Amino acid sequence: MRRILLLTAVASLALAALATVTVAVGAYLLRDLGPLPPRYSGPPLPRETVVSEMTSILAAEGITVEREPSAGIRTCHERLSGRHAAGTADAAVKAAFARARSDHGWQDGPDLGEWTLTLTKGNWTVMSSLMGEQSEQASGLPASVLMVLTCVDEGAAATAPTAPSAPARTPAPASS
Repeated sequence: MRRILLLTAVASLALAALATVTVAVGAYLLRDLGPLPPRYSGPPLPRETVVSEMTSILAAEGITVEREPSAGIRTCHERLSGRHAAGTADAAVKAAFARARSDHGWQDGPDLGEWTLTLTKGNWTVMSSLMGEQSEQASGLPASVLMVLTCVDEGAAATAPTAPSAPARTPAPASS
């Protein structure tokens, strides 16, 4: 009987110690660490600035692109598309990304695989897919170049409308 009482007392102490440790560890894990850091560093970049910068970087590498209308998708989504000589399109896009990193402060973005290049700067991410062997197989036809620009914070990027809006017309006052 004493043995059962002793085992019960030891088991109770062990469970009490385990409960104390569990509460202490739980409190440590759930402590308030303050606000989360921002999803990007630096001030948010306006959409027009990013589009203009990427267009000039691509032009410096011989790639002429046009801005596609956003068609009301989101203010945080832009597409630049153009064409370049088939055999050198991938090399030109890689050189443009290198120029963006070295001359304009863009950083490598998330790794999305061997055929996708990404850059980030402020609240923006730029992606482009490489054509690979497909661009060399297109017998002399220019290869498509597509850049997709997306931002983290729509409110900060929307500094101007995507397309110029028509001026509001007011009716002339009626003569009496």
